[in-house]
Amino acid sequence: MEYLPVFFDIRERRCVVVGGGDVAARKVGLLLRAGGRVHVTAPQLNEELAALEAQGDIHWQQGGYEVARLDDAALVVAATDDAALNRRVSEQARERNIPVNVVDQPALCSFIFPSIVDRAPVTVAVSTGGASPVLARMLRAHLEAVIPAGYGRLAALMGEFRSKVRERFSGTDQRRRFWEKVLLGPVTEMVFAGREREAAGLIRRQLEQGAEEQAQGEVYLIGAGPGDPDLLTFRALRLMQHADVVFYDRLVATAILDMVRRDAQRIYVGKKRDYHTVRQEEINRLLVEHARQGKKVVRLKGGDPFIFGRGGEEIESLSREGIPFQVIPGITAASGCAAYAGIPLTHRDHAQSVLFVTGHLKEGAVALDWERIIQPQQTLVIYMGLAGLDRLCGELAAHGLDSTTPAALVEQGTTPRQRVFTGTLESLPEMVRRETVHAPTLLIVGEVVRLHGTLAWFRPDQSS
Repeated sequence: MEYLPVFFDIRERRCVVVGGGDVAARKVGLLLRAGGRVHVTAPQLNEELAALEAQGDIHWQQGGYEVARLDDAALVVAATDDAALNRRVSEQARERNIPVNVVDQPALCSFIFPSIVDRAPVTVAVSTGGASPVLARMLRAHLEAVIPAGYGRLAALMGEFRSKVRERFSGTDQRRRFWEKVLLGPVTEMVFAGREREAAGLIRRQLEQGAEEQAQGEVYLIGAGPGDPDLLTFRALRLMQHADVVFYDRLVATAILDMVRRDAQRIYVGKKRDYHTVRQEEINRLLVEHARQGKKVVRLKGGDPFIFGRGGEEIESLSREGIPFQVIPGITAASGCAAYAGIPLTHRDHAQSVLFVTGHLKEGAVALDWERIIQPQQTLVIYMGLAGLDRLCGELAAHGLDSTTPAALVEQGTTPRQRVFTGTLESLPEMVRRETVHAPTLLIVGEVVRLHGTLAWFRPDQSS
């Protein structure tokens, strides 16, 4: 370990920054966030620092650097483009045992600034010892993705109960076990869901009772998106990692299912056209049953659970049975597949509205309000339209849409197997018949399809 990682309390303490440019401004921002009283020494200030000085947020000591500027300083930062001056500031600060940082010159530093993940009061710092600041920033970006903002609220809530826990439990081991139970229980998810008052009440009851309450199950209805694992939300990924049991359907990509906690039980409840593996009523019953066993239950659905996903029916059942639940939206196929196909669903020159419908066949027919869906300058997105593609295109033309209207079928959008077939209402069905096309697919009808040729950016056949 080349540096000792520490967290320095500079609240209301005098911090000196030598330099008035962009680099100095970045360090000033960090010092202000930590509560320091920042004094900047420089002949001139850049626009950002000048604004801070005008607002009274920093003190500007105009002119050249003098050693007297270091008097009573808690720390010093040298951020000028004058190498000799930076070295002098470093030497004089070290002589006075004042911590000093010279930007991008580790040899002149007694401390360095790490890359910071700020979830106040939680702070995570990453450092490479000055060897590679770019790598430190990349690691920080990764941590930003996996540490939800809710951890700050969770830490603040725990801080409110810290003294009460010390009073309730005299031993260190007792306190540790209590806080482990809190963090691994429903309190954490309550805070992340914005239910701090409810979480505080649960902590209070646990303190008063001194005994473990029976585990409370909960269901997380998660939208898995259209297929690309990178399109999962942070919240979805975190809850998938906490799951005890996962119910998933056939539209959930294998790569996404692989991101579930490895020891979680996986139960397939998918449906295929004309072949329902598990009836919806049975799925509803299973969700309730497992939650009542105190399990964290994930219901993983392709796309977004509230757009042709029957998610509303499932949480209605949970609500009737008094089972706590959360809904985590996903990127629906319409937006995800259209984006990856380079087909904007709205465009100033082509479409001012967009309509989502399902093309599912019932007894060989498509029951749609044709007059409403056939409107000028409107994009029509049809889910589950592969089986009835011929009939859909024919009915649209029969009800007044020009047979030369552009149309596209996106197969397995956002995945490495994505293919996009473009044509017209007249030509697309025959084009698709000549190919072996597999669900899931999405049908897009409208003038915006013409933009695919120039806006298509995702080319899985060229990816490495």
